Amino acid sequence: MRFALAIVAFIAAAVMIGFGIAQRTVLLDPDRVSLSAEVEGQAAYTVIEPDALGAYSGKQTLTVSGAETVFVSYGRSSDVAAWIGDSPYVAVHYDAEAEELTSEVVVTEAVDDDSSTADGAEPAPPATGAEGETEAAADPAASPVGSDLWLDEFTDERSVTTTIDVPDDISVLLASDGTAPAPTDLAIAWPLDNSTPWAGPLLAGGALVFLGGIALLVSGFVHHRRSRGPRRNLPRGPRGKLPSAPKPPSLRQSQVGSGGGRRAVGRAKRIALLPLIVVPAIALSACSADYWPSFDQAAPSTAPATETGTPTPTEAPATDEAVMEPAVTVPQMERIMRRVAVSTTEADAALDAAALAERFTGPALAARQANYKIRGTLPEHPAPTAIPASPLTLTLPQQVEGWPVSGRTVLTIAKNSDDPTVAPTALVMQQATPRDNYKIAYAMSLAPDADVPEVAPASIGAPLISPEFKGLVMPPGQVASAYADVLLKGDQSEFAPMFDPEGDVLREQLGVTGQQAINDALPPTADIAFSNVVGSSPTVALATNDSGALVTASIEQTEKVTPNDGGTIGFESGAPGAALSGFTEKSAKGVQRVIGVQLLFYVPSVGSDEQIRLLGWSESLIGASEVP
Repeated sequence: MRFALAIVAFIAAAVMIGFGIAQRTVLLDPDRVSLSAEVEGQAAYTVIEPDALGAYSGKQTLTVSGAETVFVSYGRSSDVAAWIGDSPYVAVHYDAEAEELTSEVVVTEAVDDDSSTADGAEPAPPATGAEGETEAAADPAASPVGSDLWLDEFTDERSVTTTIDVPDDISVLLASDGTAPAPTDLAIAWPLDNSTPWAGPLLAGGALVFLGGIALLVSGFVHHRRSRGPRRNLPRGPRGKLPSAPKPPSLRQSQVGSGGGRRAVGRAKRIALLPLIVVPAIALSACSADYWPSFDQAAPSTAPATETGTPTPTEAPATDEAVMEPAVTVPQMERIMRRVAVSTTEADAALDAAALAERFTGPALAARQANYKIRGTLPEHPAPTAIPASPLTLTLPQQVEGWPVSGRTVLTIAKNSDDPTVAPTALVMQQATPRDNYKIAYAMSLAPDADVPEVAPASIGAPLISPEFKGLVMPPGQVASAYADVLLKGDQSEFAPMFDPEGDVLREQLGVTGQQAINDALPPTADIAFSNVVGSSPTVALATNDSGALVTASIEQTEKVTPNDGGTIGFESGAPGAALSGFTEKSAKGVQRVIGVQLLFYVPSVGSDEQIRLLGWSESLIGASEVP
């Protein structure tokens, strides 16, 4: 009976293990689904729309080829559309009925403007070469490489393969160099759930049944051996004598018999060890999570992605509501800051003012350009504060709807990871058009123990406040002029009670105290006069959570030194003013210096008992000349 049960166990184990192995081999479903398309048309750009990327759930593996240089980037759909603008492009969609990718050329009608030809004349034909072929000059502005709008980008020769995981509001842009046709061959693959939750139980169960069969087989052999052992009532011969014992085998027979026994024992041991090798191997092969059922979460769906947020009959449609989104995301800002930090470091080391203009504008550009000019003559002059790439302790993008005429603005605060003793840097960056990159308009060091108010998370952003907004204790557009008056007059200024003096070191440096120190250092034959004006760069104000605002502005303080004895005066030899102005002579009219000051304030809301706080600033020499 034991032998019969063992045979049944072996057969059951073979069936279970065989079926478990078949589920992971011949019966295994594909682990991914793929769609491909050959894009038609000669457009310079191809856009893979969100419905094509979301045809199936899971990460998207893109394979793009069909051009000498292949460029792939992805970003928010609104940013991709804004960057393309009026340029024709090929849009790739997903046809759910045909279960395939489709493509169509999208051409936006040009808007008539002043650049149109007069009197309805036809525009001049494009220039042609000797063979009559149209010459397509490369346009750097048409290349999407390096744009700050992209969340990530990839470039390679002939082919690019990359895996992304993007939500339903992201599009992918394909291009070559912006003038040549975009790559034509496209394939998208998504992972499929080909887990076999019963393979593991079958393999493990089969192994256990196999071990049970081994146990039954061993038990059967033991029982059979015992049943053939000596008995108590031995049979007797005809005369009552015990039968004679068999003769002992000869030495040769004994040797042969014993050798056969050893061989039999060796085979039995090897057979007994076989399950100890096979069963663990089968058990180890079923250790993967794909082999076992999961009870904590549902298996990922492989059905085509569907639109989310569809209003129910009880919900009011929101088609007319403005869709506000932050100007940048945190990963996007981190990527931008790495680029800005690298380019700024290179420009600072090479004193390259032209390269600097690619990432700086306004007061921040004027301050660094002046520093470059001074260091060109005085190499020992201190370099400007480096722009740190990370970490970003605050990112406050402007809330935007599409692309505003005034561009986009973001305020960020970055720490210097290499030198923690350096104060964090607050930057106000602006992007004028979709094809322009972000430029630093203001760069300021935070004041010691600066109390920065709470702001909205970067995923939401903050609205840009008008300079005339009257919901604050002072309109943002008047903060710079009021503080300039405080620096010039000190406590005698009518605006002094509105500003918090605690921790305001700038008042001591450029205010009444600092001005008096400069005056005391002059010779008796010279007089100095100070004047403050608001800088020409626009004031930037972003809302905080407590209905206040972070306000950034600039002022320019002019120091005019004139002789009072009818003599002449000039810059000291080797002074930054002489290096910046190039004026090394003496003048009877006098000389003057202009200090550019970039300021970051917190302005409370109306009704608050708080004062306006200076959170950060930077001051540098931006001008020097003979008094006109």
